Amino acid sequence: MSKRSKIIWLICLFFSMVSISFGQVDEEGCKDHPMFTRMPNFYLSDCELKEFASLEFKDEKGNDIQVEGKIHRADYWIKEGFQAPSELQIIRNYENAIQKIGGVVVKEYANWGEAYLKLSKPGKTYWVLVDCTNDGAHYELIIVEKAEMAQEVVADAKSLLNDIQASGHVAVYGIYFDFNKAEIKPESEPSLKEIAKLLQQNLMLKLYVVGHTDNVGTLSYNLELSRQRAEAVVKELTTKFGVAGARLIAYGVGPLAPVSSNQTEEGRAKNRRVELVAQ
Repeated sequence: MSKRSKIIWLICLFFSMVSISFGQVDEEGCKDHPMFTRMPNFYLSDCELKEFASLEFKDEKGNDIQVEGKIHRADYWIKEGFQAPSELQIIRNYENAIQKIGGVVVKEYANWGEAYLKLSKPGKTYWVLVDCTNDGAHYELIIVEKAEMAQEVVADAKSLLNDIQASGHVAVYGIYFDFNKAEIKPESEPSLKEIAKLLQQNLMLKLYVVGHTDNVGTLSYNLELSRQRAEAVVKELTTKFGVAGARLIAYGVGPLAPVSSNQTEEGRAKNRRVELVAQ
């Protein structure tokens, strides 16, 4: 090889290596979603952010559902020279990650390299799709931030009484619990105050405090969870607001008395409630 040819070859090799190197760095403007880190030795080849859009997800039974909200999409590719993990390994990593922060695996299709995940936080629900291809060399991560309407209007004691007198019961949606827990959250206080006010203004009124859940999970688990939540409400009313314990009886009926379909997130949200029933 002549000296001139060798120089040209070295220049071509240099630019080829630079091209490969630059091709394996994150696309300009692309960042990981703050909820997750990425798999080791992957780079972001593309990303997309939509402030509000609709995307198709799967529910617990594998049915198609539409989720609306802010959409983050990220494409990850394995860097050259590194061994790609299996598609199942990628899925399991994200499933474990979301479960550690209180989320759940909604539906998994291991043979297809897909997993649907969900994380519910006060005021917002995150739907996550992990979609693997190319035997684990590539995966797409889609996160929809579904913002829930801020509840600013709380049913007052008068409206609670009107519903009880009209139908014998009233649903209270302003009492909040963390996922799969029975501890009452601080933002529940306005609703609890109105229930206490209702009882203070109507001294002959006695109530069943009935906990309701959606149908996610086993029947026995939801029956117990709903009972614990109802008991937590009774405890809060008696210890913090001075309501006589003899006027309240806690029960839990789990998913046995839905007011909406459990096939949608909106329906399940309506089914998760506390009801006051006249004794």
